[in-house]
Amino acid sequence: MHYEKILNFFDKRSTNAASESFNAKIKAFRAQFRGVKDKDFFLFRLSKLYA
Repeated sequence: MHYEKILNFFDKRSTNAASESFNAKIKAFRAQFRGVKDKDFFLFRLSKLYA
């Protein structure tokens, strides 16, 4: 159930905001380079920009 995650926030003040932000950055990057043909280079640039 979700109650463990909800209680975790109140006990430790931890959220998944960092992972959500990272996912949003990846989504924006993918939208910018829609139609990329060289997938290996795309993943290389992604790792260099956000690693």
